[in-house]
Amino acid sequence: MMNEALKAIYNRRSIRKYKPEQISREELEAVLEAGVRAPTGMNGQSPIIIVVQDKDELAYLSKLNAKVRNSTSDPFYGAPTALVVLSEANSNFAVQDGSLVMGNMLNAASAIGLGSCWINRAKEVFETAEGKALLKKWGVDGEYIGIGNCILGYAEETPEMKPRKKNYIYYANDDR
Repeated sequence: MMNEALKAIYNRRSIRKYKPEQISREELEAVLEAGVRAPTGMNGQSPIIIVVQDKDELAYLSKLNAKVRNSTSDPFYGAPTALVVLSEANSNFAVQDGSLVMGNMLNAASAIGLGSCWINRAKEVFETAEGKALLKKWGVDGEYIGIGNCILGYAEETPEMKPRKKNYIYYANDDR
């Protein structure tokens, strides 16, 4: 029997086309709370989440992200919200902790009917002078590494799930 949490996980898709309407404050807070509740190595809580909803700020962040991949297209696909996840650079679990935050937020978005997608290149963006200037502007002190950008919005379209590869799962010492 499948519960609601599993349905949300199984039905989650990476959305690459969004309606222009901003998500509600309640939806945003629900996704953020799911991120904050992600497990972290030794409860170190190394990640931070930066909410970007201002259109100009979002467009600039998108431009920096596109520049990393030598593109001029919008890597945020018109989503009205981006949640930037960074982790303390000196944490032994920075990537793992931030990835769990991202996963929780992606699954929470699915559970409440929002579209979402993990957008890479946060690491590269926040290694640049422009990225470091953004962090300073946003009041972020300390040394952080970019983990990912969780874009959110109302899906304009929802793709079908692509087939899963064979041999995804192996059982050690399986004597079934």
